[in-house]
Amino acid sequence: MDNGYVSDIPVLNDAQCDLLLAEIASFSNPDAKHPLHCLFHEFHFNQSGDPNNVLLHALGHWRIGKGFHDLIFMPQITVPASQLIKPGSQATSVRFWHDQVFCKPPLSGGNVAWHQDYSYWTRTKPMQHLTVHIALDEQTPENGSIMYIPGSHEWHRDGLPLPITADDFGDMESIQKVLTDDELKHFKPVPLSLKRGHCVIHHPLVVHGSGVNRSSKPRRAAVVNYFADGTYSDVETPLLDGVPIVPKGQACKGQFFPLVFDPNPQASP
Repeated sequence: MDNGYVSDIPVLNDAQCDLLLAEIASFSNPDAKHPLHCLFHEFHFNQSGDPNNVLLHALGHWRIGKGFHDLIFMPQITVPASQLIKPGSQATSVRFWHDQVFCKPPLSGGNVAWHQDYSYWTRTKPMQHLTVHIALDEQTPENGSIMYIPGSHEWHRDGLPLPITADDFGDMESIQKVLTDDELKHFKPVPLSLKRGHCVIHHPLVVHGSGVNRSSKPRRAAVVNYFADGTYSDVETPLLDGVPIVPKGQACKGQFFPLVFDPNPQASP
């Protein structure tokens, strides 16, 4: 991942995309809460709070819909994740971290401010994470496609990620307040165009975001986040809402952080 991301990887067919969109529809009606809504780790009908910039954002739907459950185990994404999650190393065993959906309605879809994913994940260590972003609708710059700053996966502060500058994802350019002059010089956004069912895989430090959707069609995406086997908790509080505490220093594993791919299954205990 020389630029911090690898794009245009086919993952899902139209029928699989339709299944996931139907599951999103089952839990995205604000007037009819899903009977398993309590299983979400986090849920925002509109994280921005601005009715003119709507962003549905959720975590934990893999426990609610069969399609989303099966998605996290699909070899179409777990195998490349195993190959990319530790740059410069051989394929490694991979565990599920958490999922997300981002949904932008037509005409009023909101943006996702520039950020690094690991800024939100420092409660897990070491940094050996990876994100798979799957387009459930065709993504174009016009409908708020995902965008990257090539090379920004090398930006850090003494090994730590950049600080979070927009908790609600609303202030698109807020990250520029914390960048160095050299980083600002290289802050050159590249919007992607993703086919429906295709994905982009990115490094936990690459700066990325997405613009508003003012097109006439929705823009919806499924995100699966992984970490390498052996990643441990660095806190004494729950890593996700509704998940039992993993004591500080202990490896993340078990039913909430399942092993999704092992390149050497015969060597495993």
